[in-house]
Amino acid sequence: MDPAVLGTRLASSLVGPLVKKLFVQEGAGAGLIDKPVRLSALVSFRGEKRTLTEKDVGKLAARLVREAVDSPRERPFPADEETAVTEALTGKLLAVGELRMDDVQAVRLGHQELARTLHAHSPTAAHLSTDASYFLDAVTEWACLHIINFFTQRSTFVARTLLEQSREQGELIARVDELIARTPSPSRTDTTFEQSYLSYVATKHSRITIYGIDLRDSPDRWPLEVAYLSLEATSTEPRPGTFDEGPETTTVQLPAEHALRGHDRLLLRGDAGSGKTTLIQWLAITAARNGDRIPFVLPLRTLVRAAALPTPEQFLPAVGCPLDAPKGWASRVLSANRGLVLIDGLDEIPTADRHRTRDWLTDLIHAYRGNHWLLTTRPTAVQPDWLADAKFHELLLTPMSRADVATFVRRWHTAAEAPRFETPLLDALRTKPDLARLATNPLMCGLICALHRERRGFLPSGRKELYDAALSMLLARRDLERGMGSLNGMELGEEAQLELLQRLAYTLTLSNRTEMEQTAAEGLLERRLPVVAAAADQGDAATVFRHLLLRSGLLRQPAEGVVDFVHRTFQDYLSARYAVEEGHIDVLASRADDPQWEDVIRMAVAHARPQERAHLLRELLSHGSARLTLLALACLEHATALDPTVREEVEARASALIPPRTKEAAQELAEAGPLVLELLPGPADLTDEEALGVAITASALGTDSALAVLKRLCGHPSQDVRRQLVAAWGRFDPEEYASEVLEHLDPQGITLRITGQASLQALGRLTTPWPDLLLRGPYDAERILGVTGPDTTTRLALQRNPALSDLRPLLALESLSHLALDDCPGISSLAPLAGSRLAELHLHQLFRAPGLPGLNTLHSLRALGVSQPLHSETLTDALPVDAPLDWLFLSLGATRTTGLRGLAHWGSLRTLALGSGLPVPTAEDWAEVSALPALNQLVLHRTLLQHADSMPELPEVKTLRLTSLYGTENLSALARLLPGVVSVTLQVGADFPAARLAHWFPDAEVTIESVR
Repeated sequence: MDPAVLGTRLASSLVGPLVKKLFVQEGAGAGLIDKPVRLSALVSFRGEKRTLTEKDVGKLAARLVREAVDSPRERPFPADEETAVTEALTGKLLAVGELRMDDVQAVRLGHQELARTLHAHSPTAAHLSTDASYFLDAVTEWACLHIINFFTQRSTFVARTLLEQSREQGELIARVDELIARTPSPSRTDTTFEQSYLSYVATKHSRITIYGIDLRDSPDRWPLEVAYLSLEATSTEPRPGTFDEGPETTTVQLPAEHALRGHDRLLLRGDAGSGKTTLIQWLAITAARNGDRIPFVLPLRTLVRAAALPTPEQFLPAVGCPLDAPKGWASRVLSANRGLVLIDGLDEIPTADRHRTRDWLTDLIHAYRGNHWLLTTRPTAVQPDWLADAKFHELLLTPMSRADVATFVRRWHTAAEAPRFETPLLDALRTKPDLARLATNPLMCGLICALHRERRGFLPSGRKELYDAALSMLLARRDLERGMGSLNGMELGEEAQLELLQRLAYTLTLSNRTEMEQTAAEGLLERRLPVVAAAADQGDAATVFRHLLLRSGLLRQPAEGVVDFVHRTFQDYLSARYAVEEGHIDVLASRADDPQWEDVIRMAVAHARPQERAHLLRELLSHGSARLTLLALACLEHATALDPTVREEVEARASALIPPRTKEAAQELAEAGPLVLELLPGPADLTDEEALGVAITASALGTDSALAVLKRLCGHPSQDVRRQLVAAWGRFDPEEYASEVLEHLDPQGITLRITGQASLQALGRLTTPWPDLLLRGPYDAERILGVTGPDTTTRLALQRNPALSDLRPLLALESLSHLALDDCPGISSLAPLAGSRLAELHLHQLFRAPGLPGLNTLHSLRALGVSQPLHSETLTDALPVDAPLDWLFLSLGATRTTGLRGLAHWGSLRTLALGSGLPVPTAEDWAEVSALPALNQLVLHRTLLQHADSMPELPEVKTLRLTSLYGTENLSALARLLPGVVSVTLQVGADFPAARLAHWFPDAEVTIESVR
């Protein structure tokens, strides 16, 4: 939302007085002073004479948000995000008091830069939707505009400004002269051209086509701002271990258009029709309008037609840009690290061209470091880590959620001016699984919307039927319903058009391309026309081609002299139709190993006659590969009539894959698509491993039907299965999943992770608070207590939480026995927990609490983990001496000053874990360990094994765990000094032969734990 638009909702007469309350009023006789006034001295919510509390600032922010929301116009963001937006705005307003600048400097910045500065100094907002983020940015700018206006009206401002300008004028002139001498003046030609180019990009990519919107009197293209739907992308990010050893990974989900904020090189994978090209358009026009980067939109299918891929100077001519750039302009842009290079459609070029594309892209990156690069492809076009050497980060566009589909349907019907069809279609999508599972990407959603409107609510149920109906609409019914006659004397029926179009599609598919020269297309039509008499009688090949290009709705001309299909899925569908009609079943089978032919083969099974289907499916099975067996299984969905023995053979072969028995098998099974959900058994008669595999497969698919599968597993006793059900929460609507699955799940022993506002709100609606919670994010004590229960919450972990400064409110959780604090910079003391009943405590990165003051007052602790320096001379100075500790974990410099001196004081200690980042224990340290009478378990990090010979014999230790081993360590000293060990766990890298280390402990049970 633009601030100017927001101004129509929030009048200055309202905003001005509210903003004015944030600052102290001038006293009587305010004199003209020549010293700047720091903003921290002007705000009314800091200092000894404050007139506002931070809570009052929150109320002012709430009123600003409420006044905007209460406008009679459309809500600027969803209602359930109002609290999160208010809290984020409060943080930005409070940040005014943290700025190290004066009022003159603030005015000089301007309201937009001041708003960006507040954003940098305020806590990161919880995960907000795109609309809520836009509103928050706009209302912050609007408030900053009034803040600057308030500064300029102060009586002391003008005099000080003039004096400040006089002082700085000489210095400024000198600096400018020096800058001019050192830096060549920017080319006026470049600047002028860039303005024209950015305007061209913003216009060219500002409109998109949603298939079906061009029916009746509606436009066939509409604004991207209205049509664009922010889809989610997921990636696997490394996350350092918190209280355990070894690297961890976490799946991060974020709006796709925000991905380049954290990575400057991205490989974006997405299925056909998932919105990859639309995302590129959005990024291009956003960059063009902001002016922060210069976008280059480069479709690979166009670039590879040339003998060599383009140099930067050839970027614009290669894509048909009509503007003539100044010589060397593109190179200067990239050399200045100002480029945003958007490369679309790696999957749309032949495999041979992909290798030279990678070389071309790598060379460009090496020559022009510091720019932003985005490459799109279908998921299976190239192997994982295909661009890892070039430091590309991979993202995967996720299927549209039910909320995404609902948003798309509403926007489609608004643009199509057909509101009366909106609600019936939304109802159908909720109640018809066959229809809902097709609505997984913008392309299919657009087709469904169009067909629903055209057919007054009637919709086909299968994928083939949907495409048949869509093609009928595009090729025939559209012009008839508009009352249009023949165009230029030519009128082709639906079947005649299909005969010609499918020949073009099949030729493209056979050559693994998505574009062909117009002359080649006309040549194909010329050879095909004698077979299609209805077309041959109406003109030559060039005339027929022109008609198909203008009227079929399936072809387009991306560049002069080039033709392709409006979307790859139409090409695949028509290729399958032609292959079946021409009897090319063996050709299809021979291409089954190529992932680009998967959709063609599935649609071929739908088009084929029963005997042809049977032959094709047997050919798929004959390869003996798991992927092709799953492809055959997926094809059964389209085999209306099929020899029962063939169906049984496919299902029998699939029985080795269903139910999946490993994580890898479950993930591979999910690639077969939603059909597999109908075949997943359970929970009866499943082993724990099989039930876990079923849960992983359904989780990966993330559809409404998958939710039904996961709900069946709620009562399964396996902790691994229940843990997987909890982990799948992020792939579904938080509210629905919480009520359908989490509400019915046994929570014992399972940690529930909360990483966003939506999941926090859903958690608060559970009838019984979850006993074991991990809250990641800036949640204050009030919000933490809102989702916990004094009698039910037993375990609580707080991560990355700058909002919590006082632990005293946590005493209200009377049942809390386990607490973990990780990266909570606001906490300065643990003393408020002195009256708690905590039995276990983990501490990591509490930067405002050096030495952990108050830790020695927690006398009830039985287990303690410390991952930061203690800043004491002995352990007895820092740790609670009266605590009956039986488990102690130390890492990351905890013993830097203490060593292990005083450890023997805790005679009850049974487990000692020494992690990474500790100094190697001395003989004196090991003497403290040997004095522990109850010690029977020892955990050591690899770095502590360097001087194992200094360790005394510890015959009482029965269990040994060694972490982060390379596999080359000599463990003979440990084996000799721990003669009583009966159980050994060795944590090593993946694919490490166990025997290499296990032989050191011949009399113990050795477990190898692989870390990937």
